[in-house]
Amino acid sequence: MTVHLAKPAAKPLKGSVPVHAVDKAQFAALTEKLDAATRRWLQTVGFTGAPDTHALLPAADGTLQAVWAGVRSASHPWALAALPKALPAGHYHLGEAGLALDPAAAAFSWEMGSYTFDTYKPARREAAQLTLAATEATQRALIVAGVAGSTRDLVNTPAEHMGPAQLAEAVRLVAKQHGAKFKQVVGEKLLAANFPAIHAVGRAAAEDRAPRLIELNWGSDKHPRLCIVGKGVCFDTGGLDIKGAEGMRQMKKDMGGAANALGLAQLVMALKLPVHLQLLIPAVENAISGNAYRPGDVFKTRAGLHIEIGNTDAEGRVILCDALAYGAEGQPALMIDLATLTGAARVALGPQLPALFTRRMELGRELVDRGLALHDPLWHMPLWRDYHGSIESDIADIVNTGKGPMAGAVTAALFLDDFVPETVDWVHIDLFAWNSESRPGRPVGGEAQTLRALLAHLEARFTQA
Repeated sequence: MTVHLAKPAAKPLKGSVPVHAVDKAQFAALTEKLDAATRRWLQTVGFTGAPDTHALLPAADGTLQAVWAGVRSASHPWALAALPKALPAGHYHLGEAGLALDPAAAAFSWEMGSYTFDTYKPARREAAQLTLAATEATQRALIVAGVAGSTRDLVNTPAEHMGPAQLAEAVRLVAKQHGAKFKQVVGEKLLAANFPAIHAVGRAAAEDRAPRLIELNWGSDKHPRLCIVGKGVCFDTGGLDIKGAEGMRQMKKDMGGAANALGLAQLVMALKLPVHLQLLIPAVENAISGNAYRPGDVFKTRAGLHIEIGNTDAEGRVILCDALAYGAEGQPALMIDLATLTGAARVALGPQLPALFTRRMELGRELVDRGLALHDPLWHMPLWRDYHGSIESDIADIVNTGKGPMAGAVTAALFLDDFVPETVDWVHIDLFAWNSESRPGRPVGGEAQTLRALLAHLEARFTQA
């Protein structure tokens, strides 16, 4: 942790440097109150309060007197994210000369701005340290930031060290931390337990990377049931419909849905939401060998529907269908699945906007509004049932690929829709779980997406209930 919490009345550490925040709109008015030398210095270095910029204010003895930081707003969750790796190493605290920053936003943005995936390569430098008052809000912000960081770590870990077994171990450790129940169904036992679709996709992998259904259960049966499902394809070669080199390069991230699902489950448990939580992760490696599943194969799924394989590279929806059918058997009040499911969603919305599908328009709008308000965006896409004909098979109930390149994210969502009964309130999120370009607090690599927006919805929905 690079954010340290102190008693609210505690004085700043000796030598700690104040960070004064200002937005561009109020820069002139705020700096009018400063002494002439400080105003002149800020003008000399070209500081205008623009977001994600800062100015170091020297003292007469050559030490650092203060930092001025440009922010988008006082409550923006990424307000200070540009600072921890840019400021000189040392201790800092929030100053009083500029805007009164929301301490929770300061805590979250500073911690996320300090993030480095250093499992294989040490960080180039120590991040600057920020001390804040210990309040319920700052403690909560650090919990959320910590979960977001661990989600990134899972996605960033290469497939060699993050196969189905390692992903299961990550879930087991989280279960142990929160007193949850953990179990998994592995390998050939999937067939006996009636998870044939998961088995089919993962059966070609080596024995130590056998497919499995990972399950975590937490909370009281007296509370509403919440089922979270995450796509756990730990590496995706494309199967016999093999990907090209460029398409395969980042496929360690194809378990990004599972990582984010586990992150959301962690937040539900850490904040003790009044729900009966079930987390389901079908975990496989879509490998190539003599027993790999083939284009044209037909499998009977847990739900009883027969699916034809149009393309082995559309494997995510195949493993999810068994998990969704299993989760629906418990009649949850809400089911959420998160999956790095389609390139079509990225073509439509790009890497920063996860695609949201739901049967209820009002739920979709509410989630979009929460995401925008929290700067954790997702975008509502249509579950357009007239396109269902694109996934109807001549020899089975449905096929796992559409009949053309159009509306690929929609037809993938419609495929999943067939496995969730109408009685279950369901949200499907097709996310990227990856930053293609670096932004403050969001380096290139694995990313936690929609966690804060979904958490806010769950708190409003179940706490009020």
